[in-house]
Amino acid sequence: MKKLLSIKYSAPVFNISFLFLRLVFGITMCVNHGYSKLIHFADQKDKFIDFLGLGSTATLALVIFAEFFCSIFVTIGLFTRLTVLPLVICMSYALFVANHGNLFNEGESAGLYLSVFITVLLCGPGKISVDGLINK
Repeated sequence: MKKLLSIKYSAPVFNISFLFLRLVFGITMCVNHGYSKLIHFADQKDKFIDFLGLGSTATLALVIFAEFFCSIFVTIGLFTRLTVLPLVICMSYALFVANHGNLFNEGESAGLYLSVFITVLLCGPGKISVDGLINK
């Protein structure tokens, strides 16, 4: 009971927690969001949101890059802080512009992804990652 109420943590628990966080959110972002946009690119390219006047096709390509390819890199922990930046930008846009900052209804998943990706950006991937193995 004493351990359950403790605020102390060990380095292995921290690293396992970040591995779990990266795996769950990276895989779900890739499979549920990025992959579906990738395979339906031709159908969505003319109907997608135009971000900063780039055009809907270019915006969709950037979103696919973030949601599919960057989430794979975050999942395995390779160049994590660099590859999480496009995901933070993408989820910020999804939450604040596409869902009008509505955190409690349509924007709930964007808010959850955004908070996790900001956490990974600030804390890093942990030692159980490719980045962690490279820096040994």
